[in-house]
Amino acid sequence: MLNKTIVKVAIPVVIGALALTGCAGDSEAGDGGSYKIAFQGPLSGDNTALGENEDKGVRLAIEQANAKGDLPFKLEYLPVDDQGLPEKATAAAQKAIDDPDVMAVVGPAFSGPTNSAAPLFGDAGLTALSASATNPTLTEQGFKTFLRGVPNDSAQGAGMATYYAKKLKAKTVYLLDDKSDYGVGLAAVAEKELKAAGVKVIKKSVPAKTPDYSAAAKEVVNSKADALIYAGYYQDGAPFAKKLDEAGYKGAAISGDGTKDEKFIELAGKATEGWYLTCPCTDANVESATKEFATEYKKKFKVNPGTYSAEAYDLANMIIQEMKKLGDKVDRESLHQALQKATYKGLTKEFSFDDKGELKIQSVYLYQVKDGKIEYQGAVEELAGS
Repeated sequence: MLNKTIVKVAIPVVIGALALTGCAGDSEAGDGGSYKIAFQGPLSGDNTALGENEDKGVRLAIEQANAKGDLPFKLEYLPVDDQGLPEKATAAAQKAIDDPDVMAVVGPAFSGPTNSAAPLFGDAGLTALSASATNPTLTEQGFKTFLRGVPNDSAQGAGMATYYAKKLKAKTVYLLDDKSDYGVGLAAVAEKELKAAGVKVIKKSVPAKTPDYSAAAKEVVNSKADALIYAGYYQDGAPFAKKLDEAGYKGAAISGDGTKDEKFIELAGKATEGWYLTCPCTDANVESATKEFATEYKKKFKVNPGTYSAEAYDLANMIIQEMKKLGDKVDRESLHQALQKATYKGLTKEFSFDDKGELKIQSVYLYQVKDGKIEYQGAVEELAGS
């Protein structure tokens, strides 16, 4: 997901803060002191729901770890808000970097902010372990401490194409992206895979925050395409879905993890009925492995887990596992080295990384809106009969 437009913004890095990173927290932890795990993502602004899902997952993991009472230190939580925007990401990252007790960051949640913040995290020796930043290029840029705990958009775009081509037997697909790096990247993979499967593709870009999607919706209907892919976020996917419904579109419609949120239904209502949604995430509310997590999550936050809640919980617990192993020898450098080599069997999947920091497992799942709810369907490859 999760890839707002990439804007590289440079800010000065405080040398004093960087000098602290090698031994941050050491003096206190061995004496029962504390360390912090941070989360970076959109906690205000557009698409806030996606950030709050992960924020809650990380908070629950830290609370449960402290409650067990078997850690040689206390864990604290530091949320830093980048609003899902690259231009806000460096200041948010610096807040985590400048706190010497922060040993690792779950996030950034979106790819654009990750692209802006990852160089700073790398220079500070602070691991950024994202549950949802899916732009394929992030692991190709040599960021020193970035690890991706989610399959990238190459897997998701291919999953969309596979389902349309093999399961729904689509002949023509209208492919619309929101001009964000997330949308453009996802659409590019889907287009390539659709064409390889012999499916005709009509491609169009309409920028996020377009005031009126009526013209775009009419173009889709007039194209006679029997299927649609919208590569963007729920904040714009919702008004687009409403206009498609008003224009009389009757074909299949699919979008990605940027749209897979209850807010999509809340904003567009019945116009979302029947939409397919892909995500490199399972449904924590239905999978047997995550039932207990879902119960505890709802007990604490009074809402069900959302998109990437369980994955963020898993990654926070992976960090905690490696910190516990290091004991009083925890510092940013040793923790990054441990995480890079670690294998962690989480509730959602097994987490381990290749030499570029890419998650080794690349699975994508399908959902569908039915009766006003997002219902889990299963793994795309299995559903498509591949």
